[in-house]
Amino acid sequence: MRVLVVAFTALLWTSASHAQSLKNQIVGTWNFVVAEITSADGKKTFPFGEKPKGQIIFTADGHFSQVHVSSELPRIAGNNRLAGTDADYRAISHGSLSFFGTYAVDEAKKTVAFNIVASTYPNAAGTSQIRTIDKLTADEFVNTNPGAARDGPARAANYYTRAK
Repeated sequence: MRVLVVAFTALLWTSASHAQSLKNQIVGTWNFVVAEITSADGKKTFPFGEKPKGQIIFTADGHFSQVHVSSELPRIAGNNRLAGTDADYRAISHGSLSFFGTYAVDEAKKTVAFNIVASTYPNAAGTSQIRTIDKLTADEFVNTNPGAARDGPARAANYYTRAK
């Protein structure tokens, strides 16, 4: 009988964790692992390198902030961020992306909409970008942008692990 009670309790606990909404599961701080773009011909590229840094943070009240940075950004001589070369600024622009705003989760479609207030890519400000939630567990979050375009149609996947 005791084994039956323990098994039933474990089943209830497991069912409750699986029943938790995507909106509740996504809340918190996630460390950026990698962004992988797959083109229509299957070629993979890594816009922030294979070992980027960054985070995405989702608050319970619907705000988010994302920072993606290549680990290969150039150091600027003179230790003054305003005194870089054109090549420095180009590499920094290509190797980083940050934006913030509000978000909304669509449980039925398994998507998250980023309503962007401002971004280091100014054209994104004021837009809403939809990402598919491909995986969301206690420790892993993967979202994709099926309409990503770099040098033509592509699928961009962002991989995160929960910050501890």
